[in-house]
Amino acid sequence: MRNLISLILFSLCAGLAACSSVPEPESTSQMGNLLLAEPAPVSPRSQMAIARYNQILTSPKLTDEERAELHYHRGMLYDSVGLTGLAQFDYSQALQLKPDFAEAYNSIGIHFIQQQEFIQAYEAFDSTLDIDPEYDFAFLNRGIALYYGDRADLATDDLATFYQQDDSDPFRALWVYFARQQHNPEQARTKLEQAKQTIEADHWAITLIDLFLGQASEADLLSKLIEGVSTQQALTERLCEAYFYLGKYHAAQGNNGKAANYFKLALSTNVFDYVEYRYARLELNMLRQPQDAVN
Repeated sequence: MRNLISLILFSLCAGLAACSSVPEPESTSQMGNLLLAEPAPVSPRSQMAIARYNQILTSPKLTDEERAELHYHRGMLYDSVGLTGLAQFDYSQALQLKPDFAEAYNSIGIHFIQQQEFIQAYEAFDSTLDIDPEYDFAFLNRGIALYYGDRADLATDDLATFYQQDDSDPFRALWVYFARQQHNPEQARTKLEQAKQTIEADHWAITLIDLFLGQASEADLLSKLIEGVSTQQALTERLCEAYFYLGKYHAAQGNNGKAANYFKLALSTNVFDYVEYRYARLELNMLRQPQDAVN
């Protein structure tokens, strides 16, 4: 059974890699200084793999552990095509069948963050790390949950732990910056300046770091978004990232209308499994909440 699961996953990954090699960046539209992403298409191979998992799960010969693995992998596929409710159901089924399933706790915790169920999210990521203390992304995800749950001091610890495991990643540096900014803005800026030194100078997101440091303009960033991009998929993924962080930048400046538009642009990419896509809608909801409270 494990060999069958592996075969399905291998076939899916191979298909996705093949799709990503088609160079079509010229098909992306431009409006003013903004590039409009061509929404990422839903992979037919993902849909076929889901159908195959559906068939396998009807077998009465499966052990509980095998069934849990199948639910988890089908949940990941549901997430990748934007079917979040079905994904969450599969993760919960996996945990009922296999209560020590670290990966399933991590995945269901992400859904709790998106639903602003922060206590349940903390518990899910705590369970992940209790089962597997070396599960790197649980530090990221618990840190994000703590950040959105207004516990920035604790979030900083987790996000810094995740950042230290790869200090060349500009996005890890930015998440630590967001958490520090909530409780120590001066230190946040100093640490971000230090983090910039460990990032490759030709990485496009260096300009994103400079934007938050006040050393580059929004126009500077927008002008660099197509540099080094050779496929439509790569461009759509980059736009998802860029527009999310531009939304964060404008939200911090109090430009809520512009921030909301950028979060909507990030959502328009349909890059369902990116951190930036996952939390763009949460950011939109948080922008609306103060207005809703007044009304």
